[in-house]
Amino acid sequence: MCAAGVCFSSIDTIGKLLVREMSTTQVAWARFLGALVITAFIVGVSRPSGMRTTRPWLQIVRSILLLLSNVLNLYALRFLQLDQTLSIMFATPFMVATFAVPLLGERIGPRRWAAICVGFLGVLIVTRPGAGGIHPAAALSLLAAGTYAFYSITTRILSHTDSSMTNLLYSNLVGGIVLTALVPFVWKTLNLWQILLMVVMAAFAAMGHYLMIIAHRLAPASILSPFMYTQLVWMIFYGYVVFADLPNHWTLAGAAVVIASGLYLLYRERKVKGPAAPVSGDPVA
Repeated sequence: MCAAGVCFSSIDTIGKLLVREMSTTQVAWARFLGALVITAFIVGVSRPSGMRTTRPWLQIVRSILLLLSNVLNLYALRFLQLDQTLSIMFATPFMVATFAVPLLGERIGPRRWAAICVGFLGVLIVTRPGAGGIHPAAALSLLAAGTYAFYSITTRILSHTDSSMTNLLYSNLVGGIVLTALVPFVWKTLNLWQILLMVVMAAFAAMGHYLMIIAHRLAPASILSPFMYTQLVWMIFYGYVVFADLPNHWTLAGAAVVIASGLYLLYRERKVKGPAAPVSGDPVA
């Protein structure tokens, strides 16, 4: 799971580099089409039955949600630091827990509701709306977190009927097809360095989700989920090394509140549902 976090952090870093030189659509196209080709090869070789799904329409909806989340996050990265977008995306587990009440019929006790409220308070500390806070693009990042929460919920539903390899394949399907149709209208000629970055980004996307699947085969989700927060270390590292950005005290304070609340929410989920209960869906990607 930690290695998957490195992959997902690398995707955002490369994406931020590329969106400064070309359209978001072209960058997202490289990420989705490349990951689709790689995962189709992996699934086709290792488990051909993974090409079939029992719920194709829900898989399409799930793939659309992942596409929207990634495109919104890429737009936000044009204006925000890596650590800022990730700190906001850490709101995803709280949104998953909230949306799971009406959509999955789950029940949440007062302690978990309190953890959710404190977690959102941490996001407000990062964004500081109406108080001279960060760029308004933070709203796009928050919308990306909400979209990713619905993606995580559909992943929970499909995990009961489709295999992990099937879900891995269909994650990139809509993005790969739709963006391939749109990219000719915004195409910018690439140099060798940009092509290399695109290939590496696609490889990280496929590898990150594949590592995540392996991790979930070896340990319960409630044990693995806290390790998603190691992404913040890599985001700060990449932000400083690649963009000379350092997190401000508001981002660090808000991230600390979000992480502490998230860990407590995971603890309560495990106490209530047992160690094997899925908690927050996929890591932030």
